[in-house]
Amino acid sequence: MTLQQFKAIGSNHLTYTDTHMKRNFEQRETLPFVNKPGRYLGHEYNAFVKNWEQTPLHCALVFPDLYEIGMSHQGLQILYHILNAQDSVLAERCYCPAKDMEELLRSRNLPLCSLENNRSLLDFDLIGITLPYELCYTNILTILDLASIPLRSTDRDEDMPIVLGGGSCSLNPEPVADFFDAILLGDGEEAILEIAESVRLGRKDQLPRAAILEKLAAIPGVYIPSHFEPSYKEDGSIAEIKALHPDFQVVTRRVLNDLSKLDHLLHPLVPNSKIVHDRLGVEVARGCTRGCRFCQAGIIYRPVRERSPEQIFELASQGIKNSGFDELALLSLSTGDYSCLSTTLPQLMDRFSRQAISVSMPSMRVGTLTQGLMDQIKRVRKTGFTLAPEAGSERLRRVINKGITEDDLLNTSKDAFGLGWKVMKLYFMIGLPTETLEDIEAIAELANKTKEVGSRSGGRGRQQINVSVGTFVPKPHTPFQWDAQISIEESREKISLLKKILPRKGINFKWHDPEQSLLEGVFSRGDRRLADLLETVWKKGARLDGWSDYFDLSRWQEAADECSLVLSDFLRPRGLEEILPWHHLSSGVDENFLKEELQKAHTEAYTPDCRYHDCQKCGLCDFKVIKPVVIDRKQRQPEEAEGKPPFGLPKQTDRPQQNEELHFRYFVTYSRMGDICYLGHLEILQIVFRVLRRAGIETNFSKGFNPSPKVSFGPAMPVGTQSLAEYFVMDLPMPLDNLEEARERLNKQMPPGLTVQKIVLSNGKVPQEMVSSYRITLYPTLSSNDKQLIEKFLATDSFTVKRVRKGKVMEIDFRPLVVSLECIEEETLSLELLSKASQAGVKPLEALASILQKEQKELLSSVVIKTGWKEV
Repeated sequence: MTLQQFKAIGSNHLTYTDTHMKRNFEQRETLPFVNKPGRYLGHEYNAFVKNWEQTPLHCALVFPDLYEIGMSHQGLQILYHILNAQDSVLAERCYCPAKDMEELLRSRNLPLCSLENNRSLLDFDLIGITLPYELCYTNILTILDLASIPLRSTDRDEDMPIVLGGGSCSLNPEPVADFFDAILLGDGEEAILEIAESVRLGRKDQLPRAAILEKLAAIPGVYIPSHFEPSYKEDGSIAEIKALHPDFQVVTRRVLNDLSKLDHLLHPLVPNSKIVHDRLGVEVARGCTRGCRFCQAGIIYRPVRERSPEQIFELASQGIKNSGFDELALLSLSTGDYSCLSTTLPQLMDRFSRQAISVSMPSMRVGTLTQGLMDQIKRVRKTGFTLAPEAGSERLRRVINKGITEDDLLNTSKDAFGLGWKVMKLYFMIGLPTETLEDIEAIAELANKTKEVGSRSGGRGRQQINVSVGTFVPKPHTPFQWDAQISIEESREKISLLKKILPRKGINFKWHDPEQSLLEGVFSRGDRRLADLLETVWKKGARLDGWSDYFDLSRWQEAADECSLVLSDFLRPRGLEEILPWHHLSSGVDENFLKEELQKAHTEAYTPDCRYHDCQKCGLCDFKVIKPVVIDRKQRQPEEAEGKPPFGLPKQTDRPQQNEELHFRYFVTYSRMGDICYLGHLEILQIVFRVLRRAGIETNFSKGFNPSPKVSFGPAMPVGTQSLAEYFVMDLPMPLDNLEEARERLNKQMPPGLTVQKIVLSNGKVPQEMVSSYRITLYPTLSSNDKQLIEKFLATDSFTVKRVRKGKVMEIDFRPLVVSLECIEEETLSLELLSKASQAGVKPLEALASILQKEQKELLSSVVIKTGWKEV
């Protein structure tokens, strides 16, 4: 059956087997031709692949950015596992394609499909799209259009999926509201099951879309944009937001009151490709009530809800066991504020340090990062430190209610440098309300003082201060939501001043693009008029605006002119009594509380943290269902846990110094067949490391700053080349009791396509010179001229070509590297290539393209299989 026949049949009529055949056809048409094909493979460990026909409800969970960003997002993973735990629900994932893949799908008339079953998004009943940050909004249109789903909700017919939004931007989704049928405000763990069940029953009963949306509107936290209609004054401000349904006047954020349920978090998805946060994330707490007045997350994720140390230990232990990650990240808006951190962190380090698994805390507040915590962190490897003073001066930190002093920062820096850290990152904002020239100069002064502390406390070696600056963007539902955002020109002036006054030696200065900050500000407080702007600029080619390589403000300004909008108008201050675009959407925090906080900002008054002080009367908690959950309000000190094992388990010591005599080396041969071949060499390495950990095979580790497993691999295979004969050599501290049992353990942990064939004892040496055999099925097939070119090549003693390696052009005579080349059939060749360690080699298709005088891309649809190798 040809691909054209599959297209003629239509995806809705494919059988289970046909679907996999269709997947192979389409991947052959796309994966060889795109950068980073591993983004589109699927096959991640712990992924669900359910039977499509036997599952009543089909849900697609979509992250509107590239795979490496989306796979780092915990919220989508949580919903993925919750939905797939239901027998009646199938949930699959999809991420925004890069521009090269988008162009390829369009040119070949292929739809955007899910990773698991390779189904077009159009086939699903419910599509949930995360709203993580404003600069990904054009990607939402890309995804809908590639799935042949009309962009606007009003244009969708009865059979099309319900398009649901949710995430941190859902508390002002108005700029994208016209593209969604429904939007969930707040926590999704409970609500997503109620939404899924309503859609399932609606589909079962063949209800019209309007009736299904009515049922969804009755679910707390679900916002139906079509149930509200804004009107505008001549100056562009909002005159009214009219509720068209009398029962739903205001939609209030959904709050999960209890984080203790763990079963959906114990088997995390493990990426095959490199992602931004390639680690196991454990959420130790949700919410923060420090009360920083610029911080939207501090409002929309209230109240603070902590997990118990026992729950965290269970999540960490099972998560590492079931994933194979070598880093554990304790996640929270401010991990240092977790009340049991001083006891939990040592116990986690005791549990994992011997396995060279590090523990990091990406979100640490100045003043909470104590010397004792730093001592724990460095036991395996020194993960980086980012401290966020936000403002340079004490006065401005009082305005924003940061609650830290200069001494707090300098003391933390002193401790870190004294314990051996060499790099410290400081994050600041420019354009905060009431900011003056002195506040900007104070950023440079504070950076200099931090550098001086490093010079005095850091011992040998150079200390580096990385200063990072971003433009302040006023966010909805915060005390500063009424304030103006500074212009691009003002941002540039402040950045230019910092460039001049920050010393170049020892301080590295970076800044966020003011043009991107402008666009973030426009959509942060924008309204529904921006839907026209989004569609217009998307049609002009706007894509992946969160990536500086793709962002083009001039395109946005041109589109704004066509829509009769002025982008800078959205940065203006707002009146305290003005109707804001999110007036009908409630975070649960009383607006009067925000106004009081705004007044306190101008008087530099401090608002304490309600976790450890009196209730600040923000209006959210009822203290029955919704209330702060703090495990230890007394904040136990580290010495209280000294000598105590973690929750009854025996305490493990740090990884010991290795005895050089305890090395048992094993030669492992394996195959990589199917689409797993589209992963690169480094990605295969990472998979093997994680497979070994999951299989319980402990390796020796390298020494130094960043310990890694002692595993040696064969030569790198070209992306897209399958193989029956790959190998790695693992160095173990203890012998394997049963080689066949070890092989079976490894294969149980391997992703589809990787299969361990044999394990034998080895002397640890890897071949330095070898001949590899390949079978190549060509597409297109050989012509008579091609055969003549092959004969001509075989008759010559030298064949020199120019190749680009690591940006450099070099000449390679690869004729001596081609041991044999034979035409078996018109479409099949056998090829033997010689390779030598540390010498430039040639790839099979690269060699053939040169011999046949073709561009390599003309041969990329060919199937290349390495069938064996022999040492020379």
